[in-house]
Amino acid sequence: MPDTTPETTIRPRELGQGQRCEVWIASVTGEQELVFATEDLLLEAPNWTLDGKALVLNGAGKLWQLGLPAASLAEVPSLAEVPLTGVPDLNNDHVLAPDGTGIFLSANDGHIYRAGLNGGQATRITDDDGTFHFLHGVSPDGKELAYVGIEAGDFTRPGRLMTVPSEGGPTATIDVGSGHCDGPEYSPDGKWIYLNTESLTTSPGHAQLARVRDDGSEFERLVASGTVDWFPHLSPDGRFASYIRFPAGTVGHPENLPVDVVVVSTGDWTTPLHTWPLFGGQGTLNVNSWSPDSARFAFVAYPYTN
Repeated sequence: MPDTTPETTIRPRELGQGQRCEVWIASVTGEQELVFATEDLLLEAPNWTLDGKALVLNGAGKLWQLGLPAASLAEVPSLAEVPLTGVPDLNNDHVLAPDGTGIFLSANDGHIYRAGLNGGQATRITDDDGTFHFLHGVSPDGKELAYVGIEAGDFTRPGRLMTVPSEGGPTATIDVGSGHCDGPEYSPDGKWIYLNTESLTTSPGHAQLARVRDDGSEFERLVASGTVDWFPHLSPDGRFASYIRFPAGTVGHPENLPVDVVVVSTGDWTTPLHTWPLFGGQGTLNVNSWSPDSARFAFVAYPYTN
């Protein structure tokens, strides 16, 4: 979800003067490769398509597909806008439908939409219930969405973990404490929802990684750290997880900070397998970006070149 305040209009982000957008792919064995760079468009939050052929990102309020060459990532990927109608400017909360043909989208009007991955007419899912809805997860059977609800669009209020049927309907709230939470995402087996939350500490903004069963029981912390940890994403096989680590004292998940992208084994969240330092934050790893084979994942950096 956007890192903002009630006084800030939600609008698409742009690159700063001398700033570059870099899309990277990293592996669970520690390698990384720069696959796309531009000084013209700020891209955010990659998803990896089910067929393994492309990344899906947002930029300038639109949705984009970055085609990945089958033979070699050394070839030049192709970037193309996904032509959507019936949806306002998008933010960086989008999740692919489990069937691989659709995508669920959060827009800057505070609503969640569904559209075909190849474009076309988008359909709004959420109601005008006085809440801003920021999507992060879809259940493995595609029937339920997990999102963060912000009452009245007032970003001084903490986000709440909520669910809604993917076809629309009554919403439900899952209690994970009084602190702000974000990034709720289902485990591959659908039994857990993983998230970051400020309910586990007393320091302002000190988000930590946690999980809760889909029925609201067994809310538990995954690791205690001195850093501010956001957006846990499990690999499709459930063996690994990626997340983004902000410096201690960070409030929210702002842009343009030195951060770390971290990969751990889900059997031991306390010991990183690999860490990639970069300049980024907001937009770097907001949504699940794992490849279908669980071997690689994508993230975005925003370095200044001068």
